Amino acid sequence: MSEARIERISNENSTAGPIISGITTFSGQNYFVPPKGTTAERPSNCPAGSIRFNTDSAKLEYFDGLQWLEMEAFNVEIGISTAAAPASSGTGHRGVFGSGENPQHTLDYITISTLGNSQTFGDYSVTRFTAGSCSDSTRGLWAGGQIPSPFTFYNLIDYITFASTGNTTGFGGDLVNTTYDVTGTSNSTRGLFAYGTQGPGFTFVAKIDYVTIQSTGTNAQSFGNLSTTRNQTTSFSSSVRGVFAGGMDPGIVNTIDYVTISTLGNAQDFGDLPTTRRNTVSCSNSTRGVIAGGFNPTYRNEIEFITIATTGDAQDFGDLTVARGFAGGVSSSTRGVFGGGSDSPGNYDTIDYITFSSTGNAIDFGNLVRGESRVYGACSNGHGGL
Repeated sequence: MSEARIERISNENSTAGPIISGITTFSGQNYFVPPKGTTAERPSNCPAGSIRFNTDSAKLEYFDGLQWLEMEAFNVEIGISTAAAPASSGTGHRGVFGSGENPQHTLDYITISTLGNSQTFGDYSVTRFTAGSCSDSTRGLWAGGQIPSPFTFYNLIDYITFASTGNTTGFGGDLVNTTYDVTGTSNSTRGLFAYGTQGPGFTFVAKIDYVTIQSTGTNAQSFGNLSTTRNQTTSFSSSVRGVFAGGMDPGIVNTIDYVTISTLGNAQDFGDLPTTRRNTVSCSNSTRGVIAGGFNPTYRNEIEFITIATTGDAQDFGDLTVARGFAGGVSSSTRGVFGGGSDSPGNYDTIDYITFSSTGNAIDFGNLVRGESRVYGACSNGHGGL
């Protein structure tokens, strides 16, 4: 076997070099720098297996012959969530499903790359439901919520650490207002909480608050407003954009709007859902946002998707295994998972999943360990904003 060792090839000005083709293997002692560019600059005529660095998502991605997909990273501290193996025996992204009305304080978790039933993670510091959640790669936050008797709104924020299990811990700061029907989304730095019903009365609002996820001991600050006053909406993100879909104001709407997470300001119109719906569930990777289920005038099983970096109406993706609303959505860069839900008066312990890179119906994943339950607030350490 012949071997050539070349430290550098360039033109006389060191501004460019030749294109070398036909290489079958490559090795280096330190690193190599792949081609890079934005999502909009992705080439479409390259061979399958091509690799590039996406400067929008700050992640490596590869071309499978049809589309660009992210390379998924794993957290070595987080284990698989099967009963046959302890939590330290595997790796993967973890999704945590927040409490529901039955019971009102329990958190469950799964490892998204596996299949199987969830396991108990811990409890909320204060029993409540309709809280919203967001997360970075190490920490998940829940904010707001309510209890029905005596009817009480909360502005409380608390958090968990994904790599461990246990009860939530107080964040040390609060939302700007007491509120319920909160939805949350985030990138790796900032968490956003949008809410449509503010206490102490039942006032419809369109507010968005934000926190720095790793900065405990600080209150949330005002970010801006949704494009329309509404509650019972759903949200997801890329590293750049937060997106909010559906809801009720009090009429049920099909609105999709978005914000740029790193800035402050009001949401802008993105497009529309095919039908007006509330209490939908959503998740995302860095490219696609997926919206599923919901209600109007019956509980629905439709799944739709958008491309987050663009604007426009949602398109058909497939169907859930069970028509329902009030579910929780978590994701990795390759898989979206929907847990729990309700088609009032019945609740479900169903967990099903989709693969972002394709379209099609959801597939059975397992069941919630807590049993049949609505889920309010779910988050993961591998979603599209990270």
